[in-house]
Amino acid sequence: MKVTQLTVFLENRSGRLAEVADLLGAAGVNIRGFSTTEAAEYGIVRLIVSDPDKARALLHDAGFTTHLSPVICVSVPDEPGGLARVLDQVAAAGASIEYLYSISFQNICFAVRDIDRAVELLADKVTLLTDEEVRAL
Repeated sequence: MKVTQLTVFLENRSGRLAEVADLLGAAGVNIRGFSTTEAAEYGIVRLIVSDPDKARALLHDAGFTTHLSPVICVSVPDEPGGLARVLDQVAAAGASIEYLYSISFQNICFAVRDIDRAVELLADKVTLLTDEEVRAL
């Protein structure tokens, strides 16, 4: 149960993130969730979108450097301690989270070193979402 994440590398200059959002929106690609990280010279935008292949092609054609990668999306109970219980299960499974971000009120995506093993270990512990389920949120 892996979900495709689109990563876009941007030079740190005003308007570049807006360009990404404008291109995707104009093409009918819905952004379901995102995360940004910055360094002095560049930024990294991680996106969960309704059509990752279309989004990547659009951005590539516009001169952006992009990358597709698998992440895990997990349903988090909307209650106090809900996130803690999910993260406890991830830790107990021995998965080391590299980063995480929220894609909607009750769902998160995160990357791990060995995604296949993490999926196997978490399958009966948390509610894993399929790529299709995430796109339909």
